[in-house]
Amino acid sequence: MFHTIPSKSVTIGGITIGGGAPIAIQSMLNVPAADIEGNVSQAIALEKAGCQILRVAIPNNDAIALIPAIKQKISIPLVADIHFDYRLALESVAAGIDKIRINPGNIGDDSRVKQVADACRAKNIPIRIGVNSGSVEKEILAKYGSPTVEALLESAQYHIQLLQKYDFDDIVVSIKASDVQKMIAVYRAMAQLYAYPLHLGVTEAGTERMGLIKSAIGIGSLLCDGIGDTIRVSLTADPIKEIAAAQDILRSLGMYHKGVRFISCPTCGRTSINLIGLANRVEEALAGCDKDISVAIMGCIVNGPGEAREADIGIAGGVGEGLLFKKGKVLRKIPEAEIIDELLREIEKM
Repeated sequence: MFHTIPSKSVTIGGITIGGGAPIAIQSMLNVPAADIEGNVSQAIALEKAGCQILRVAIPNNDAIALIPAIKQKISIPLVADIHFDYRLALESVAAGIDKIRINPGNIGDDSRVKQVADACRAKNIPIRIGVNSGSVEKEILAKYGSPTVEALLESAQYHIQLLQKYDFDDIVVSIKASDVQKMIAVYRAMAQLYAYPLHLGVTEAGTERMGLIKSAIGIGSLLCDGIGDTIRVSLTADPIKEIAAAQDILRSLGMYHKGVRFISCPTCGRTSINLIGLANRVEEALAGCDKDISVAIMGCIVNGPGEAREADIGIAGGVGEGLLFKKGKVLRKIPEAEIIDELLREIEKM
């Protein structure tokens, strides 16, 4: 459907991103690092929810213990989030991490960058260069006056060149901003300069409601451009919500083929059935359904088998009843009180 801008293939544990591989969904643990049991429990829940790459903060040496503890309980790749202390990156590599997220420019002199690059190369561990609007170097900020698109791009190029200097090319890049237009612009520019796989996200996007809107616009726009290889929807919420949001973004673009795609109308004066309540109940009932199908919940015959004829299955409301249809063909009338049960029974047969 979309023309994809070619990117380099990078393997993280058992997952490949870039090179035409499916878009991978990421999230990050948010349990305090000292709580190993809590982190393990959340990691298991995130994998079950559909997370494909998981990141954990490693703020100090004690947090290294999280790596083996988590990896024993999950099968998805684990990424160590490192800031400032290059020794934490080296210890994470030794502990069996699958990927390092780092800003090469904030861990000290070039000899430290070389040590991290050498350690990761020896074990085929990729490095994600993570640039965002709050981490741009002081000299670059002074040059541009603020974290502009040009400043973010220059910071990312600086970090890339540091790794390339030490013959390290197993790189993933993220350049996030909380401003959606800035985020879109800088990723578009980066995609024209390098073939490294891109990790998309709107940083500090906000609460579940606003963060989802900003992420859908930013991430979705770039995916429609054929840009991006892995995504993280950053929400001030339970990380499980991030996975659901990412799945919905990809599903709406035809890039995720597990679970139900819903079609429902906004209702109008022709609606004579409790469509809003029905739609919410059907969506909740099918939350765990992995079938790759589209389900329409429509208010009347105008918006039913007509406008929603491409749906795999659906209902169209009448007066106290509804029409059950498949691919635009009416199957039968159903009393309103029985609609959900009948619809779910038909879906079970599919």
